[in-house]
Amino acid sequence: MPSFLLLEAICIFLFSRVPPSLPLQEVQVSRETIGKIAVASKMMWCSAAVDVLFLLDGSHSIGKGSFERSKHFAITVCDALDISPERVRVGAFQFGSTPHLEFPLDAFPTQQEVKAKIKRMVFKGGHTETGLALKYLLGRGFPGGRNGSVPQLLIVVTDGKSQGHVALPAKQLKERGVTLFAVGVRFPRWEELHTLASEPTEQHVLSAEQTEDATNGLLSTLSSSGLCSTAAPDCRVEAHPCERKTLETVRELADNALCWRGSRWADAVLALRCPFYSWKRVLLTHPATCYRTTCPGPCDSQPCQNGGTCIPEGLGRYHCLCPLAFRGEANCAPKLSLECRIDLLFLLDSSAGTTLEGFLRAKTFVKRFLQAVLSEDSRARVGVAGYSRELVVVVPVGEYQDVPDLVRSLDSLVFSGGPTLTGSALQQAAERGFGSATRTGQDRPRRVVVLLTESHSQDEVAGPARRARARELLLLGVGSEAVRAELEEVTGSPKLVLVYAEAQDLFNQIPELQGKLCSRPLPGCQAQSLDLVFLLDASASVGPENFTQMQSFVRSCALQFDVNPDVTQVGLVVYGSQVQTAFGLDAHLTRAAVLRAVSQAPYLGGVGSAGTALLHIHDKVMTVQRGARPGVPKAVVMLTGGRGAEDAAVPAQKLRNNGISVLVVGVGPVLREALRRLAGPRDSLIHAAAYSDLQYHRDMLIQWICGEAKRPVNLCKPSPCMNEGTCVLRNGSYHCACRGGWEGPHCENRVLRCPQ
Repeated sequence: MPSFLLLEAICIFLFSRVPPSLPLQEVQVSRETIGKIAVASKMMWCSAAVDVLFLLDGSHSIGKGSFERSKHFAITVCDALDISPERVRVGAFQFGSTPHLEFPLDAFPTQQEVKAKIKRMVFKGGHTETGLALKYLLGRGFPGGRNGSVPQLLIVVTDGKSQGHVALPAKQLKERGVTLFAVGVRFPRWEELHTLASEPTEQHVLSAEQTEDATNGLLSTLSSSGLCSTAAPDCRVEAHPCERKTLETVRELADNALCWRGSRWADAVLALRCPFYSWKRVLLTHPATCYRTTCPGPCDSQPCQNGGTCIPEGLGRYHCLCPLAFRGEANCAPKLSLECRIDLLFLLDSSAGTTLEGFLRAKTFVKRFLQAVLSEDSRARVGVAGYSRELVVVVPVGEYQDVPDLVRSLDSLVFSGGPTLTGSALQQAAERGFGSATRTGQDRPRRVVVLLTESHSQDEVAGPARRARARELLLLGVGSEAVRAELEEVTGSPKLVLVYAEAQDLFNQIPELQGKLCSRPLPGCQAQSLDLVFLLDASASVGPENFTQMQSFVRSCALQFDVNPDVTQVGLVVYGSQVQTAFGLDAHLTRAAVLRAVSQAPYLGGVGSAGTALLHIHDKVMTVQRGARPGVPKAVVMLTGGRGAEDAAVPAQKLRNNGISVLVVGVGPVLREALRRLAGPRDSLIHAAAYSDLQYHRDMLIQWICGEAKRPVNLCKPSPCMNEGTCVLRNGSYHCACRGGWEGPHCENRVLRCPQ
């Protein structure tokens, strides 16, 4: 072979061996925002009536690996779809040389079934006949769909290298009202994707190689049309600069080399310098605009104090890298706690006089205070309100799941910039600031309003503050040195005012505010005598892991009581395949012993009967012979998932008729009707969505138990008399009238008759 032909063959060979490179659609934002985009893609949900059809390229130009990535993208999108026959229907085609229906829109009614079918799809290969697949849909419509009576979405996942024309069938589909998304995979031809996609193309062209980003982009477009929504109200769809990149192979002149040109018929051979080319991969960038949804991140509120660095860890989670002096403390906070039982309302001035900077400083102070002093064991309940012209309660007292949820809720408190009407705000706070958290009499916790302001009021404050204090509200004032006198007028005492000269000094007031809130000890119910029995559902419907969480919850409740024979006695009954007394009321005389015994309670499995378990407590646990004490309040706390409770209403009422209070703690996403009936006429019911959420309801449970411990007691209910003796009330005490053959204070002794 002539040498110049050999050189040309080598060059062609080199070109054919260079693999094409992966193109990216990359949003040009910070790593933090990219993390927020990924998190937001998991917080979006589409439940409108819509038909969604995936058209997946299964041709040889895609390859099996990219086909698997296409399937992964489709499955990720399905995670956000409320799939059901009435709402979102999903179907799928695979196309190569010909279109192949994988499953119609009406084939699978649940998300799990659809995802499983997509996962089982097998790569078929063939030519890239995208246009043929679109023409098939033009002629046949969406198989199993609702004939255009609901919105139709066609999601084409392809490399954009069709071997036929796509423009006309794509245009005709869009004219019929089909919304068409073009999602690139492997090394797409972007111009063809733009031809396929609906307008505006920036919102309908995506890349499946970045699954979370593409899912966010698709769902963001659907959110703009009202078909999808986000779980958090603060999430927003925003335009971001982005680049579509393709790494292509180009020819580049490397050098000149000596070569020979000639002919077999010629006698002479001509020597020349011929160009020698190399092949180089070049990144080609195409600027674009991408629309993505972002949600506030866990670090936006700057939760890490004292110079700590916040590191986000996905959906609503973060951790703090703390300086050495604060390591081991939550959020690098000073080690404080709010142990007193109070209802606390923070009242933040959002008027123009305080300024936006001052308002944001006050809001950050409240966040840091809550993170520093509130914990899972805190007995305080907190609410937050802002004011200018009117009072706006953004977090009603006690209405939050946990401290992170409470802190996140503060983000909904916005600066209003109106007049400073502090007097009106105090009056409204006294009247409605505590809402459903208000109690009466001795059962009511101490109520506290913490006013934060840097601006003089434009209305009179002395009268409203005096009337608020007359309602037994403790008023505390936190503000700049300029408003010290007014805060003293509001609180009624200089000792109840915290002021700061420099803005940064505000955050040094956290320990002092904590001390003022808990300066007066409040009595709980630890000194109240009580016989308390926990009844745990240990059936197979609960499962061993959830049973373990119930045990943990009972232990945390037991920590709140003074366990000894003179104050609180605790018993535990479990039920499943049988009913079993784990330990009776008089079995353990200390709190430590009760905690150990709760941990050792058996999981039974099987099918449980709550009614049988309640009768067991009535007959064999809440009795004098089994350790129950006459004249002591008695309560049963039943924890169940609801199954097996259909027969429990009558036994529960039997316990109540006998002077024993019954509280039902129902666990599960849906509250069963049987548990509502079981709760009784006083609606003694607590509902937890999941067993892991029980911890958030502990304070409510303890409050209920303490309330029951203070109720009047009938000395004859339950009857302290054994062996069918009759209890008779007499002069503030009782007497047991025993049947023949029995005697003793409780008819506990058999009469022995000597033979004649």
